Amino acid sequence: MSEIAEYQTPRVPTPSIESSLGARLLPTVLSIIAGSVDAIGFLGLGGLFTAHVTGNLVILAAHLASGSGAPVAPMLSVPVFVAALGLTRLLAGAVERIGFASLRPLLLLQFLLLAGFFVLCASAGPRIGPDTTKAILAGMLGVSAMAVQSALVQISLKGAPSTAVMTTNITRFMMDVGDVILARRSADVAKARDRAMRTWPAIVGFAIGCGAGAICEAAIGLRSLALPAGLALLAVAMSTNLEGDQGP
Repeated sequence: MSEIAEYQTPRVPTPSIESSLGARLLPTVLSIIAGSVDAIGFLGLGGLFTAHVTGNLVILAAHLASGSGAPVAPMLSVPVFVAALGLTRLLAGAVERIGFASLRPLLLLQFLLLAGFFVLCASAGPRIGPDTTKAILAGMLGVSAMAVQSALVQISLKGAPSTAVMTTNITRFMMDVGDVILARRSADVAKARDRAMRTWPAIVGFAIGCGAGAICEAAIGLRSLALPAGLALLAVAMSTNLEGDQGP
């Protein structure tokens, strides 16, 4: 028994979105980040989706089918996103094995990646050629940041909806609305209502992020990446309070 205990992973408190107001607000902030990064990257980097891998696959397939040649950034974005997901999971596991919650380190990693995305783009001026080395490298930092966010929501925020995949969220929300109207058992209605109440802020947040990102990019170009980078820093600060509320 002692040998088994020696290799057991320490139990680390994981914030739940039901635990506090801050925990409920954090997914909304993350959704605003994802929406703004996706809109800014799409407009400023020649159609690159940083948070929407499906979109990059569609763009890549369309270019290949038309014979116009595959753009480098969308082509790299899929393996980079997958690799970043895997590395994020390994990092979270390592952090939790030494007895720390993974939320704050992963949010800090996301902030650093978004800060690097902003610095690279801002140093190139308000507009940058999407096929330049600096643009491709910057885009991959943005893709990696969104992969970290997608992973941390599942690993470190139990019960939170997706903060980047709105197709899933909207589908889930509408199904839950239907269950609230049609379900006969009060327990099913309550469960559907609870899911809907957790999902709609992420949908609204992503839409707000897209709108704000598009407006800012039109006004100041890729320097508008300061918006999601600043919000990512806010998310780190919010996580400090959340982990403090969890106790030992």
